[in-house]
Amino acid sequence: MATTTTLAELNDLVGKDLGTSSWIEITQERVNTFADATDDQQWIHVDPERAKEGPFGAPIAHGFLTLSLTIPLWGELLDVTDATTKVNYGLNKVRFLSPVKVGSRIRLAATIASVEEVKGGLQITVDMTVEIEGAEKPAAAAQAIHRFYA
Repeated sequence: MATTTTLAELNDLVGKDLGTSSWIEITQERVNTFADATDDQQWIHVDPERAKEGPFGAPIAHGFLTLSLTIPLWGELLDVTDATTKVNYGLNKVRFLSPVKVGSRIRLAATIASVEEVKGGLQITVDMTVEIEGAEKPAAAAQAIHRFYA
C-alpha cells in the first residue's frame, strides 16, 4: 500500500520506512526482452542451458534490468497527490549485491533520506533496496533521486 502525501507534507516523511512493494517474478522472457532492447546478449542472461553450467547455476537478470524495475515498484510505495509531474532525476550510488536468478521474485523497500526544494518543486533522495524472495542478501542497493513538481 502506497504512502499517500502532498508536496507540503513530504518533509514529514524524511527517515520514514515506506515499506515494500509487491513481488514481481523475473522471467526468462523479461530477461530476453531486456537483452534485445539493450543489445546485451551475454550468455549468463540469455542462454539457459549454458548458464546452468556457469558461475550462478542458472541464467540471471541483468543488473540494469533489476535497477530499471525499481521504477514501477517505486510507484507502489509513494503517491504525491498534488504533484503534476514526477521525474526520475538520477542516482547517487548503485551496488549490485547478489545475482537475481531467472524464476526469482524481487520487491523494493525504500526510505526517504532527504527532501530539498528545487525550482518549481521538491527533490527527494531515497535509499532503496531490491530484495530477493528467500535470499539473505539483497539484489541491489541504490540511492535514487526523484523530483516532484506542482
